[in-house]
Amino acid sequence: REEGEGAGLMESLERQLDSFERAERDLALRELWGLAGRGAIGLPPPGRAVNLHSHTFYSYNAYGYSPSKFAWLARRRGLAVAGIVDFDSLDGLEEFRSAARMIGLKACVSLESRTFVPEFADRVINSPGEPGIAYHMGVGFTRFGSHPTLARMRTASDGRNRDLIGRVNAFLKPVEVDFERDVAPLTPLGNATERHIAAAYENRARLVFPDQAPRDRFWKERLGSPAEGGAPLQALIRSRTMKQGGAGYVRPDKDSFPLMAEMNRFVLESGAIPTVAWLDGTSAGEQAIEELFAVAMSTGAAALNIIPDRNYTPGVKDRKLQNLYDVVAMAERIHFPVVVGTEMNAPGNKFVDDFETAEIQPLVPVFLKGANIAFAHSALQPAGFGYLGTWAAAAFPTQAAKNSFFDEAGRLLRPDWGDFSSGLPADAKPGAILRRIGEDSARN
Repeated sequence: REEGEGAGLMESLERQLDSFERAERDLALRELWGLAGRGAIGLPPPGRAVNLHSHTFYSYNAYGYSPSKFAWLARRRGLAVAGIVDFDSLDGLEEFRSAARMIGLKACVSLESRTFVPEFADRVINSPGEPGIAYHMGVGFTRFGSHPTLARMRTASDGRNRDLIGRVNAFLKPVEVDFERDVAPLTPLGNATERHIAAAYENRARLVFPDQAPRDRFWKERLGSPAEGGAPLQALIRSRTMKQGGAGYVRPDKDSFPLMAEMNRFVLESGAIPTVAWLDGTSAGEQAIEELFAVAMSTGAAALNIIPDRNYTPGVKDRKLQNLYDVVAMAERIHFPVVVGTEMNAPGNKFVDDFETAEIQPLVPVFLKGANIAFAHSALQPAGFGYLGTWAAAAFPTQAAKNSFFDEAGRLLRPDWGDFSSGLPADAKPGAILRRIGEDSARN
C-alpha cells in the first residue's frame, strides 16, 4: 500500500520537477528524496552506464527536463555518473550540483557552443555544411560567474535568433512569431534555441489556422512536404526554414562565433576542461583527425566528447564504427579523457546510450574512466585540486599518472562530497588526497 501511494505521489512530484519556478522544483526534489528514504521509492545502486551530455530546459530538452529532473531520473536509472550540458548557458549549474549532492548522484556540469576554427576555414568539421564551424565544449564547470566571452556568446545568440525570426516570418507569413511573446517564454530565462523557435511557429500556426485541414495545407505549401503535428513537424520547420537551403538560413563565417581559442581561454579561466566535440568522423575536418586535435590542443583542449549512439548502427560494421574506434584509440594515445552522453534535444532521443551493445561494450572502460575523471575534477576543483591548473601541473610527472589519479578519485569520492580537503596544504601530494578520500569514504 505504501509503495502504491508513493508511486502516485512520485508521478505528481516528478511533473513538478519541470516547473519553471525553482522553489517548486526544490520542494518536489526534497519530497521525492524523502519518499526514497522511507522506502516508498526504490533506487538502484549505480551501474556502469553514464550520460554526461544531457541538455536541460535552460537550452532545449525535448521532454522539458529541468536540471533537478534530469538529476532525479539519472539517480532512479542507476547512472554511474550524470552530467548536463546547455548551449551558451550555465544557468543550471548550481541547481544540478545541489540536486546531485542531495540525492547521492555523481555529477558534472558542462557547456556547449559553436566556434570558428581558422585552420579549418575551408573544411567542414562537425557542423554539417558549415566549413570552419565547430561545436565545442567545456567540461566540469563548478562556478557560474560573469565572463565576457560567455556574455558575448549569449548576446550573439540572441541577435542571431531575432534576425532569424525576421527572415522566417517573411517566409511563413501569416504565421509570424514575436520573440518576447512566443519564444522567450518557452525557456525559463529566455535562452532560446532554433528548436524553441520551431516550436513557437508550430504553436502560432494553431492560432492562425485553428482548423486542422487548412493548417495542414499551409504547412504543405510552405514546407513542401506534409507533416503531422508534434515533434516531426517541429523538425521539418527547423530543417526547411533555419538550416542550409532554408529561407531563414545565413551561412556563418569567422565573425559569427568566437574563435575556438577564445572559448578555450574562457573555459580554462572558469576552471573547466576545454573539450573537443566529435560527430562521426565522416567530414573532411574530422577525417584530418591528427591536425584537428593538434589545433584544439594548441590552445588548451584536453578531453574528447562523443555521443556514442550517433557513431554506429547495431549489428553493422561500417566506416562510421571504425571512425569511432579510431578516435577513441587516438584519445587514449594522447591521454584525453573521453566524456560521453546523449543529448535528449529531440523527441525520441534515449535517456542514456546503450552500453551493452556488441559495438559499445569494448569501449565502456574508457567511457567510465572519462566519467570518473570528469566527476573527480568537479569535486576537487573548488578545493584547488582540479584536473588542469598549477596544482595538477606540478603534482603529476605524466598525463597518464594524472588520469590514473582522477579515475581512482572519481571511483572513491562520495557523490555528496563535502569539504574533505580541510587541513590539506595547497601543494598536497596526490597520494595524501587519495588517502583522505578513502578515509572519508570509509567513515561514511
